[in-house]
Order: sequence, then C-alpha cells, then structure tokens
Amino acid sequence: MDVSDPALLDATELLSAYRARALTPLAALQAVTERIARRNPDINAFSVMNPEALDAARASTARWAANAPTGALDGVPVTVKDFLDVKALPTRRGSKATSAAPATNDAPVVEFLRAAGAVIVGKTTAPEFGWKIAGDSPLTGVTRNPWDKTRDTGGSSAGAAAAAAAFFGPLHVATDAYGSIRLPAAWCGVVGMKPSFGLTPQWPLGAFGHVGAAGPIARTVKDAALLLETLAGYHKADPFSLDLPKRDYTATLEDGVAGLKIGILRHPGFAATADDEQWQALDQARHLLEAQGAVISEVTIDLPDISELLVTLWGIAQARQRALIAPERHADLDPLFVETARKFQGISGLELIDAEAKRLRAAHAMAALGVDGLLCPAVPHAAPLAKAPLPDPVHALVHDWAPWSFLFNLTRQPAVTLPIGVNTNNLPLAVQVAAPLYRDEVALKIARALERMLG
Repeated sequence: MDVSDPALLDATELLSAYRARALTPLAALQAVTERIARRNPDINAFSVMNPEALDAARASTARWAANAPTGALDGVPVTVKDFLDVKALPTRRGSKATSAAPATNDAPVVEFLRAAGAVIVGKTTAPEFGWKIAGDSPLTGVTRNPWDKTRDTGGSSAGAAAAAAAFFGPLHVATDAYGSIRLPAAWCGVVGMKPSFGLTPQWPLGAFGHVGAAGPIARTVKDAALLLETLAGYHKADPFSLDLPKRDYTATLEDGVAGLKIGILRHPGFAATADDEQWQALDQARHLLEAQGAVISEVTIDLPDISELLVTLWGIAQARQRALIAPERHADLDPLFVETARKFQGISGLELIDAEAKRLRAAHAMAALGVDGLLCPAVPHAAPLAKAPLPDPVHALVHDWAPWSFLFNLTRQPAVTLPIGVNTNNLPLAVQVAAPLYRDEVALKIARALERMLG
C-alpha cells in the first residue's frame, strides 16, 4: 500500500496502515488538512473547521502506539454535515437566521463517532434548512463540484459530497430527507446511502425528521458500510431509533448477487424523467448484475401519485420552518425560501393526514413487491451549472432534483447511489440500488457487486 499521500487512502486502507504501523492518525489528518487548505478555497465544502481535530488525532496516535484503539474508526478523519450538532461548534443549517452559539451537546450519531475514535475534521456546507437540492446558501455561498467547478454539487449534503470527491477525508456524515445524500453523491461521483428509517438516531430533528435519516457518504461501498456500522444504533434521545444488535455491514459485502431477485423500476409513482445517458447507465448496471447471476425483471408497482405527496410534505415543512423563525430575522433568509414557504402555509390538517395515508399506501405497495432489491436511476441528469436560475422550485424538486430519490424516503427503505462512469461531458453518472425496509445489508451488497465489476 502506498502511504505517501494519506489523503488519497480510503478508511479501510487507513486503518490497515495504522495496524501495520505504516502511518499514524496524526499524519493522516495533516495530509487531509493540507489538501483542504490547498483546494477548499475553490470548492467551499466547509462551514467551520474543528479546532480540536489535532488533539483528537494526537490522542488516537498514542492509542495506536499502545496497541489500544478505542473503536472501529479510531483515527479516521470524518466530516459532519452542518445540520447535526457537534459540541463546541455552531449548527447554522446554512442560514444567517440561526444562532452562531456553539452547540452544548453532540447529536447522537456524533456521540457514536467519538466513541468509535473518529477524528472530526469539521462541518460541511448545506443549503438553507435543506429547503432545496442545490449547493448554495446565504450563509456559506456556493459549494462547487470538484469534477467541474462551474457545476453544482447538489444538496442538501453539498459540502459532504464535495469533500468526499475532493479527498477531504474518506468518511462523511450527512442527512437525507428526499435525496439529500444520494443526489449530491451521484453528481459528485461518490457513494451515498440513506439507511432505513430508525436505523440511525436523529436529534434534534430537522424539518423532515419523519422521513429523514443520517447516513454515510464515502468513495467506496465498503467505506460506506463501515461508517454505517458506527452510525447505526439506538439512542434514548430518539425514541424511534431501532434497538437492534450491533451489525457488521461489511461482513456480507462480498457475498455476491447470484440468485437475488432484482426489479428494474422505471415508474416511481409518477412520470419521472431521466436523460438517455442515465438510462444507459441503468442498462449497464443491469447487465453487470445479470452477469453475476442476479435474476432481473421489470416491475410495476401500484403507487399513488407521489409527486403530489412529496410537494405537500415538502411544502408544509418549509412553511413550518419559516414560522419557527422570528419575524425580525426573516430579512436574513433566502427570499426565494420565504416566498416558497409562504405559498404552503395554507395546507390544512386534512391535506396533511391524507398525504400521510398515501405515504403509508406507497410503503405497503413496496413491501409487497417480493424482490430482494430495486435498480433505478439516481438522478434525472448530470450535475447542472452552479447557481442556475430557479424560477419554479416546486417543478425543480419533482422533475430536476429528486424524482428518483424521494420515493425511498416516503417508504423509509434503504437506498444507495454509486458512480457508474462518466457522461460525454466527463461528469459522473450514477445508479441507485434500493432494498426492502431494514435490509440495508442487501442494498450494500448489490451496490458492492456493481462496484466490483466496475473496478
């Protein structure tokens, strides 16, 4: 293993190098922070750096020297999206209207990171309150795609995906409520996973807490599985988190897909679109899985119009978020967010209950499919230009941003996006793999089978 530039190593490679005494966590952090210093001014992936990271890396180095690592990620550099509390750092959620005071406690998944020995490098950027899937906010400005800095990263986990693609550390913790992990991962050419709802604890909840989840962004499926192992678990702060035995999500990664029944999803409850290159990527993934023995067929699912369902749930979340902000701070908000939120403030309780009933109907239909996994596009097209005009956010949400991702938030199923080559403009292409609820290891196994064939 070449350890001459530790910033280029995956988490599994770093841990192997630590065990072999070929590298220290301190050297790994220094390589990552030097790379951030060189490249981040052009990418803008961080909202704040962690001044305690150096001390954490030194402590980890001492533990490895004593052959006493404290957990599964001891000494591995990790970033945290700025929607999650990190003690002693502010949680701004991409907004000037939020407090700059440091958080007094860690979010549950951040507690888990510290217990595993991870070195928290800093907090990554996101659009204001995650209201749009674009990589810019009033607070931090534009986060740019490392593949082409004229292009958007996608969001809301904009900085996390950009940091992964730019080698600003191997592991990145993000959140996903309607594609906020998977879409930027797809546009930035990295791996992103939304776990099953409840697998990773959440607190404080964001606007989309009932369909959202914290999950990993990484450069490989194995690293995503390794990070998920740490993030998953019960925490008393989130009574809806699952109290399950600890699981090694890397254990079955190499089992292959022979005999698995995998459905091709082309109609996720409404007329979702994708360009020709996205469909070609999907066909390539299908052939690769069939070559490994998977049994693949087209599936038809009796789903309600989930585009209408999404708009209702998304819109009322925006209206509630705006209502929670003191009126005197509204001038600090993105005017388009304020305008959009105002349009949805009249949604009735009856409409909301009806939307929840349709969401459960969609989940029921997906559970009855009888397949081991699903394969579909990750995004409708490759990364658009950064700061592109946004005349109609609702249309963009349904047709340009998240037509292929939000179904799995509504049904709470696990879903993974992974890169599958580049398009004619040398921008990343991706596909999406989903699995039945609580079968996260299956989604990862199918994704790994694709990754292995792609090299």
